[in-house]
Amino acid sequence: MRLRRDRRLRQGAPENSTYVEMAIPARNGAGFSRCNRTLAGVCKNHPFLLSLRGPKIVVIFATSLVVIALLLKWGYLRKAGFAGRWLVALWLLPPLSILSAQESFEIAKRGVLQTEPALAQQLGRHFMVGYSSFDEVAQLAEKGLIAGIYVGKGNVARRKPPVIKAEIAALQERRRRAGLPPLIVAADQEGGVVSHLSPPLTWLPPLATLAELSPDVRAKKAEEFGRTQGRELASLGITLDFAPVLDLKPKAKRNRFDFNTMTGERAISENPAIVSDVALAYVRGLEAAGVGATVKHFPGLGRVRRDTHIVSADLDTSIDELEASDWRPFKDLLAGTNAQLMVGHVSLTAIDPGRPASHSKAVIDGIIRKKWNYQGIVITDDLVMGAIYGRNVCTAVIEALNAGADLLLVAFDSDQFYRIFACASEAAAQNNLDSDMLVESTARLDRIFPKAPPATSPTPPADAPPTGE
Repeated sequence: MRLRRDRRLRQGAPENSTYVEMAIPARNGAGFSRCNRTLAGVCKNHPFLLSLRGPKIVVIFATSLVVIALLLKWGYLRKAGFAGRWLVALWLLPPLSILSAQESFEIAKRGVLQTEPALAQQLGRHFMVGYSSFDEVAQLAEKGLIAGIYVGKGNVARRKPPVIKAEIAALQERRRRAGLPPLIVAADQEGGVVSHLSPPLTWLPPLATLAELSPDVRAKKAEEFGRTQGRELASLGITLDFAPVLDLKPKAKRNRFDFNTMTGERAISENPAIVSDVALAYVRGLEAAGVGATVKHFPGLGRVRRDTHIVSADLDTSIDELEASDWRPFKDLLAGTNAQLMVGHVSLTAIDPGRPASHSKAVIDGIIRKKWNYQGIVITDDLVMGAIYGRNVCTAVIEALNAGADLLLVAFDSDQFYRIFACASEAAAQNNLDSDMLVESTARLDRIFPKAPPATSPTPPADAPPTGE
């Protein structure tokens, strides 16, 4: 694979519409055609339209065909003149768009799955993916196209822990047979409103409930929280928790249009010292149970009023003020634990205005690596978020890798992985990836995550997915 050493990339211009044009490079990614804004309602490949896939898209397709048949039967094509022909044409758009979108997705998917093995495994070290299909994610794992999986609500809903454990063990067994390192297995189990694996795991209140206790008591209880969550996560085979949240609790009331971030409900305290104390103890508990922690969402969401799940957002605060307050918990945790760091999609205007921190070299390499000398793992927040998809997602992927991000997360809509991986693959073919950054990142991944597959694998119960070919 040919990789560039120090060639700068231009930032992609933001789209004016919520539904962005889905244009990606021709090689591997050519299967994702542009999503015309007038057809956004039926362009099912877009992550914002995830809910339309499956049975709903079949209903739309079938309804369109029925309406077309009725229009033809009633003579609209022949008798109703120009307006009638336009009406028939209009109803032809949804089924044609659906067929086109499905075909483009399949072409892109085949392109990624046929990636040359050495390139697949080299780039795959840097991707974590959510999944809804065991067979599909098993194929990605076996080919080395991913480094880890994200276990979310959909993977555990109405399922018993032994079945979940067996599914994860089956994926690890596939990985072992392929001679590849074990998968990193991550989850969002913060406690409180973000307890994605509860049920079946124990629901615990948010860490914020400990903030007003005396220092000794809150530290003890926070560590107990971490041990409880760690034991339960480890019992399923989960190795990394995307917790704790280190964002400071906002002083302003919650933005009523923030349906996802909910920082006020998830943050521990508005006092940086209390956040550090609680989070340090919690991480000690997780680590004692054999589960890694991931502090988030640097550079902080406590001052941000917009929801990056939907739109872009700026953090308009001076570096000196952030260093003195918002960033103190991050520096304390990164220095005092083995936690990994998740970088969010807000733009740090004092350093790199207009570019989300998750793919800003000035933030990741400049502040986190060089200024703070943090040599642990940097993980992007989910790339399937509006702050990224409202811009140029390929630019975000390339810049994140070139900035020194180690793992790129694709969780909400796993189908987007094919598009996102194709972006990285095309960039490699065009010498647009920084080889030095990738080498350094691979060294960090090798140092922090185990390279040797487990010697044995638990025997799955009868209702677990098969481990054979």
